[in-house]
Amino acid sequence: MSDQPDGHGSALPWVYQGFLALTPEQSALETARVVLIPVPYDSTTSYRGGARDGPAAIIAASGQMEDYDPELDLDVAGLGIHTTPSLEPHMGGPALMVQRVREAVASRIAPGRVVGLLGGEHSLTAGSVQAHFKARPSLSVLYLDAHADLRDEYQGTSWGHASAARRAFDHCPVVLAGVRSLCLEERDFIRDNSIPVWPCPPDGDLLPAEDIVAALGDEVYVSVDLDVFDPSLMSAVGTPEPGGLSWVQVVSLLRRVGESRRIVGFDVCELSPGEGPTACSYTAARLVAKLAAYSTLC
Repeated sequence: MSDQPDGHGSALPWVYQGFLALTPEQSALETARVVLIPVPYDSTTSYRGGARDGPAAIIAASGQMEDYDPELDLDVAGLGIHTTPSLEPHMGGPALMVQRVREAVASRIAPGRVVGLLGGEHSLTAGSVQAHFKARPSLSVLYLDAHADLRDEYQGTSWGHASAARRAFDHCPVVLAGVRSLCLEERDFIRDNSIPVWPCPPDGDLLPAEDIVAALGDEVYVSVDLDVFDPSLMSAVGTPEPGGLSWVQVVSLLRRVGESRRIVGFDVCELSPGEGPTACSYTAARLVAKLAAYSTLC
């Protein structure tokens, strides 16, 4: 929110519609260190729909958050966060939508800038990873999800939400964490390709951050399906799985990644705001702010 002069010389408070409700000066594309692209799309969702409403809910919730992050002693608004208009869905099918996402992300990648995607369903990750990999061939992906998403094809398409990690692996190494649901095809693919996978640790222990970081390259794309969280914290997702991660488990890992590797891009996907309390949208927005901040640590 900012005061801008009106036609009579006084100042009126205006509320802006981008992430954190930043002013045009704070969110100018030319000086932004982080660019967020909202993508309201969920055409391959196979259980509960509504992820198309996720980006708008994240942005709305972010406007109610404090910009200051006490963990990092950082004013996140000071990073410069530019929010683009929403990317229109392509109704020709998920493969064409992935291509559209790839083009949109590629158009915003620039030196010194991190591009984040606000989903939408997790199939969108494939396009963003493709764009980042073309710009940074040494890319690796940290994939946080309750599900392995390594099916080569599901329900007639190779580009749906259940194949997002598989399509990312087509281009670069993928490291999975938080997984607690997979099929036999995915189990075999993991074993045959020696894909590093860390399931949820028992009894609320922290994930082995040093081991996970060691499996990643120097430049990392972070992909978060919000169902990686336990449903007691994040029920507003399409396919909730019991036994998930806590807030502390997730952000502790992400901070360590940001301190040890260069986070060059990220996405936060699968918020279905109608399937849970408003707190879920707020939590998702806070996670986006954390990723924006952690991407500046290294």
